[in-house]
Amino acid sequence: MTEADYTGCAIRTMVTRSVLLISALLTLLVIAASADGKEPTAAARSEPHLTPMKIEYPRYFPNLSLPPGYKMTEEGVALGQKLYYDKMLSQGGPLDGNACATCHMQESGFAKTGPKDPPVMPHVNLGWLQAFLWDGHKEGTLEEVMEFEVKDFFKTDLALFRNDKKYTRAFKTVYGDDSITYQRMGEMLAMFLRTVNSFDSPVDKYLRGEEVALSESELRGFHIYNSAAGYCFPCHRLGLFTDKLFHNNGLNAEFSGYDRGHYNVTGDRKDMGAFRTPTLRNVALRGPYMHDGRFATLEEVVEFYDSGVPHSPALDPLMIRPRKGIQLNLTGQQKTDLVNFMKALTDTSFISNPKLSEPAE
Repeated sequence: MTEADYTGCAIRTMVTRSVLLISALLTLLVIAASADGKEPTAAARSEPHLTPMKIEYPRYFPNLSLPPGYKMTEEGVALGQKLYYDKMLSQGGPLDGNACATCHMQESGFAKTGPKDPPVMPHVNLGWLQAFLWDGHKEGTLEEVMEFEVKDFFKTDLALFRNDKKYTRAFKTVYGDDSITYQRMGEMLAMFLRTVNSFDSPVDKYLRGEEVALSESELRGFHIYNSAAGYCFPCHRLGLFTDKLFHNNGLNAEFSGYDRGHYNVTGDRKDMGAFRTPTLRNVALRGPYMHDGRFATLEEVVEFYDSGVPHSPALDPLMIRPRKGIQLNLTGQQKTDLVNFMKALTDTSFISNPKLSEPAE
């Protein structure tokens, strides 16, 4: 072999070794990135054998924004549904014996009724929200918020789920392995909640032009709602029946503690006493009303907005109608009509849908 042949052989050997070294380094980088970063979402890792599911909603709803590459699957929704109703979420913790469904009951529009506890925000149409709870102190994606619920609110003992064969099989079906983490549990709960949507009330059927008509009183109430007479529509916008924002609606003139509302989150004086606008969907099924439950009935709520809102420096400008002021001065019949319209936002198919109910074992 000539000297040139030896030189060429040496060069080829060096190139080969360099390629192998680079390949090894890239592999180590990938492994390190995987170890340091969060695991891929369930949606991004959905396997071809999973059954895709589409989220349906009316044309008069805002566009639903989903994470990039998000894929709804029947298997993921079923797993999230099972978690939602499972009291093992709180077993051994400070909330022992509770599940998500304990405070978010389907028959009450996934809210809670009764005078003993402060009202909870209903779990309905949550896929459109970015801020959660009355004062908005949890922000982010639905997945992040549900991970918080599992990890910090319920203080779920992951060992209970990791030792449960039904759950390890279910997580392996969705993710390809049986690892159970707070993040994955949050993702599955969020996937189920993206299906907990209400849009089939008599009002919806009217908006869709279906033959089911509203009563004369409900129609009059709809007109009051959508005009300067009632002035409900600026905050409770058609579709979701909430603007998803925070407002001071005049409940208090002085503020301390929880009553400071969104101010406790932002520190901005304009948010003093402001709370998130609740959706009016299925509002007749839940009560008491307001963040502190001060009103027992819808009639009391309407009476407050009609004549009980005081002038206050913290009052949201939207509470003052152009050229008409704060007081609505509705007649007795108008108040009745407005309440009847809100009752027509009750979605009976939503509260009886077995796909949203506690799953059979």
